[in-house]
Amino acid sequence: MNPADLGLPVDVPSTALFTDHYELTMLQAALANGTADRRSVFEVFTRRLPEGRRYGVLAGTGRVLDAVENFRFDAAVLEFLRERAVVDMRTLDWLASYRFSGDIWGYPEGEVYFPGSPVLRVEGSFAECVLLETVILSILNHDSAIAAAASRMSSAAGGRPLIEMGARRTHELAAVAAARAAYVGGFASTSDLAAGFRYGIPTVGTSAHAFTLVHDSERAAFEAQVASLGGSTTLLVDTYDVAEAVRTAVEVAGTGLGAVRIDSGDLLLVAHRVRQQLDELGATGTRIVVTSDLDEYAIASLAAAPVDAYGVGTQLVTGSGHPTCSMVYKLVARATSADPKAALHPVAKKSSGGKTSVGGRKWAARRRDADGVAEAEVVGTGAVPSGLAGEQLLVQLVKGGEVVAREPLEAARDRHRAALAALPLSATQLSRGEAVIPTEYA
Repeated sequence: MNPADLGLPVDVPSTALFTDHYELTMLQAALANGTADRRSVFEVFTRRLPEGRRYGVLAGTGRVLDAVENFRFDAAVLEFLRERAVVDMRTLDWLASYRFSGDIWGYPEGEVYFPGSPVLRVEGSFAECVLLETVILSILNHDSAIAAAASRMSSAAGGRPLIEMGARRTHELAAVAAARAAYVGGFASTSDLAAGFRYGIPTVGTSAHAFTLVHDSERAAFEAQVASLGGSTTLLVDTYDVAEAVRTAVEVAGTGLGAVRIDSGDLLLVAHRVRQQLDELGATGTRIVVTSDLDEYAIASLAAAPVDAYGVGTQLVTGSGHPTCSMVYKLVARATSADPKAALHPVAKKSSGGKTSVGGRKWAARRRDADGVAEAEVVGTGAVPSGLAGEQLLVQLVKGGEVVAREPLEAARDRHRAALAALPLSATQLSRGEAVIPTEYA
């Protein structure tokens, strides 16, 4: 069964209104003055990484492809636009048959990026490309921010598994996207069943403090959970007294108890005490899972603790302080007429204040040293230098309006692991610093 075929509640039938009002007013004016059909190239990039970050992680590409396919102006949407007089009838007629027919190139999902990296390139007529700006940025800015936070947390965890559990800390649909992005960034599972259903991500979960509190005693709660889920379950041991709860947990489940979860207190100290107590009780194989407002710094501080897994919620789904990547969608080249053979000319914003851009249809490659470690992100226009021909980063995602590069989510997850491993070791340091490799313009 493919959940995507079921029309899930987490899907939206049309993404056409996931856009800003001015995209449509620009379209109307362009249709009126004849520039709508000019061949154009838009690129997505960020001018800088969030403060202290050493690399970015591209996530959401698969969702972008779905959004482009579903960008359709159905009767209800067109009627809304007509009633609000957003655009004129000529524009409504044009929108009624809208289908993106151009090409999209981009970094494959899970790849790392740096300031100036052209992570997505959208090519087609001005009219069909300009409409996609907001939905593309909405997806990539959100998902890439979550994936970057997840990647840092995964590195800090040092191979210990991470559980995404932030659904109750964000919008219900954002939670599904966040779980997907976290999985790309290295998380092992999610508590969100919609994400498991939609994307096949492993789901986990046992009980909360409410389950203990509804019973007449902690022992009764543990007995009920073990009777229902078996001795391999995870028992929450910090509702009352941790030491007493651990003792009761082993008495109820036996020394084969799967895990205990600690959700409060000095996690470093409590984890050491719980490990010692479990071992003394003979439960040497029982794992310790910790939760409680963790971020990458808290996870790193627990590196020496006897912790087997981490559950992360709020800090993950808010990008650990950086909920957006500040990606932008800029016109970088356009033709001077509607003639499909007309040459493309570079265009760029030249205003002051740090919001300049570099014109021209770009390629990108990652130069590596003799050991295969990345040493620079090279971005250029025109011919690709022969020495970088085999290191190009952009791949074709959409050709003539048809998606040509769908892949399993596992592929993006594996790609990120490989991309991160090819960066200098300092990439995973949590100390503040600049991008781990420079961006050079050829």
